[in-house]
Amino acid sequence: MPASAKLPYSPFRRFAAALMVSALIPAANAWAADLNLAYSSSATSMDPQFHNASQNIAVSRNMFETLTQMDPDSRIIPNLAESWTKIDDLTWEFKLRPAKFQDGSDFTAEDVAWSLQRPNTIENSPSSFAIYTRAITKTEVVDPHTIRLITKTPYPLLPADLTSVFIVSKKASEGISSEKFATPEHMIGTGPYKFVKYTPDDRVVMTRFDGYWGGKPAWDNVTIRFMPNDGSRMTALLSGDVNAIENVPTPDIEKVKANPDLVYSAKKTHRLIFLFLDSGRDSSPGVKAADGSAIAKNPLTDVRVRKAINMAIDRKAISDRLMMGLAYPTNNLSTDQMLGFDPALENVPFDQAAAKKLLADAGYPDGFRLTLGTPNNRLLNDERVAQAIAQMLTRIGIRTDVDAVPFSAINTKGNRGDFSAVMMGWGVQTAEASSGIRMMVACPDKARGWGVVNWSHYCNPALTEQLVALTSEMDDAKRNDMLKAAVHTVNDDMPIVPLYFQGMTWAAKKGIKIIPRMDERTSALTFEPAQ
Repeated sequence: MPASAKLPYSPFRRFAAALMVSALIPAANAWAADLNLAYSSSATSMDPQFHNASQNIAVSRNMFETLTQMDPDSRIIPNLAESWTKIDDLTWEFKLRPAKFQDGSDFTAEDVAWSLQRPNTIENSPSSFAIYTRAITKTEVVDPHTIRLITKTPYPLLPADLTSVFIVSKKASEGISSEKFATPEHMIGTGPYKFVKYTPDDRVVMTRFDGYWGGKPAWDNVTIRFMPNDGSRMTALLSGDVNAIENVPTPDIEKVKANPDLVYSAKKTHRLIFLFLDSGRDSSPGVKAADGSAIAKNPLTDVRVRKAINMAIDRKAISDRLMMGLAYPTNNLSTDQMLGFDPALENVPFDQAAAKKLLADAGYPDGFRLTLGTPNNRLLNDERVAQAIAQMLTRIGIRTDVDAVPFSAINTKGNRGDFSAVMMGWGVQTAEASSGIRMMVACPDKARGWGVVNWSHYCNPALTEQLVALTSEMDDAKRNDMLKAAVHTVNDDMPIVPLYFQGMTWAAKKGIKIIPRMDERTSALTFEPAQ
């Protein structure tokens, strides 16, 4: 690559840690009040290391912190680590800031070592955080505020991976199961808010932590309400039952913008909405012949069928008619700010005639029947989008029914292998395309933590070789080219069908400032009293 070529933003070039510290520390706020915030989906666990799901991360972020973090534009900046240095290709040294846990005890390198080891020991996680810690083969506590992390091979993604691993108090969490975590004596972090109470599928209550290293938190008390129903969430905002919400219902966006008593914000995120297609099993539970009878072989194992599905979906129509422009069509696996992005994959084909020909060439001139799973309370307009996709697939001969269930049920069904096709979303968590590939597309590999949610049952040894090589490449330019090649391998096989990157919206009562985030992680930190 020529020296003059412009790469997407890379968090690994030079972190400029010292310059970023000031951006992390909120100014002490003389004005404070209570924040009542409504989330659009429920948390499934209070243990910040149990279930790697965005709604859980959003809740944990109020009370727990990570060594590194992403700023609102997904650039990596310091958090509990003030700075970090690559000692050699295998060794990273992190300098820790002086901080206190919410029980008054000191935050130390021993807590970091414990927190990085704990995800590997948690059993029955629906989606494990261990993918972000498996590269670490050894931790060395140099002193209470210095820790060294050693990897088996060169691993450039470590600072990015650590944005996803919350630090817990060893004293408060050692020997505690995830099920018993949701009590004030165990929910001990270094974050700006202290845990008070959790009512499943209803709310989390917190109060400010006056000993927070970053200064006085903006709010005295914070209550997060779980309100998956769009109408209920909007009504709660208008009535004053809550004073801020995420995911403004798309039919209400223009009304919210025009309401002088409300403030509104939107941002393109790096959450990829896509379809899993069961390409790895000869028999699949949600596929039948065109006449409804059993089918001899799963048609989704044929790449021509998978490509036909990709070409049958009118992403622009979905964006314009259902998503109010809050869907950004793509066949990429990362946004244009991240490594591995290829502009050529933004020109997504939509050609129903070509899709029908591909089906006929694959031996299905009369099509077949398919059940498409989807959450109905997790993604923006998820059930409506799935119904639109079902209609588009039906037009090319794939008669599609939709199975819409709550997000909590989706994970159970997906991990059990109940789906032939399912619409899901994945927030790119390491500022490059390898995040989703390792988690959703790679051959299942317990030692590496890869393929944890590979619901396509896809396995390509050539892709494994690409991932092994690129996750050891320390040079950004070389890794960018390797990532593009891996993305094209996935795109050529189409075990997942990328649809669009989702936009995110927020609304609040007048007098509240909204700080929109590309990673969608709504928390009390997303809102501040307007100055």
